[in-house]
Amino acid sequence: MGFTKDQIFSLMARTGLVPVFYNPDPETSKAVLKACFDGGVRLFEFADRGPCAKEVFKSLAEFVPENLPDLILGAGTVMDRGAAEFFLDNGAQFIVSPIFNPEVAALCNAKGVPYMPGCGTVTEVWNAQQAGCEICKIFPGDVLGPAFVKGLLAPMPWSKVMVTGGVKPEKENLQAWFKAGAMCVGMGGNLFPKDAMASKDWARITALCRESIDIIAEIKL
Repeated sequence: MGFTKDQIFSLMARTGLVPVFYNPDPETSKAVLKACFDGGVRLFEFADRGPCAKEVFKSLAEFVPENLPDLILGAGTVMDRGAAEFFLDNGAQFIVSPIFNPEVAALCNAKGVPYMPGCGTVTEVWNAQQAGCEICKIFPGDVLGPAFVKGLLAPMPWSKVMVTGGVKPEKENLQAWFKAGAMCVGMGGNLFPKDAMASKDWARITALCRESIDIIAEIKL
């Protein structure tokens, strides 16, 4: 099922959470995807961060429509146009990057697909916006901090940002980001504890997703 930009942005704003995950094993990745879905996640970023990433993504893109039809699957750590073309051709419905690449922005704009580039300065956010990026990824979040988000929004209050890096499934951490003005957060390793992954405790990952989404909903009230 295809989703429009507006549907994707609406879900990002509503749930406030985008898991960021990579694993070289397709079956493990499917199990994690299902665990997140069961926890209320509706957008999932699979990162191009290691061996077999592209092959695993293809298997996930085939898995989602029949098994998790309400889930929106995107690709992350997309650095260049070639990688973006691969993921878009193989089912990615949004593209995320730790950097801003104008060529990727142009490609995604032409295809009507959201592109969320990584930005670490106010100027980078502005340049990304001028290239048609409606949501910018503030990265690395743990380095920049909530004060950066608040400072950015003071002169540019129309900006919509997703913070990634250092985000934790804890009320104090999440509250700091959303009170500063984040639209949503991307959460990686803290959502997938090593011991839970090693023991295949998918229920724990489901619980962490549910708790995070519930905390975010409470903060947004």
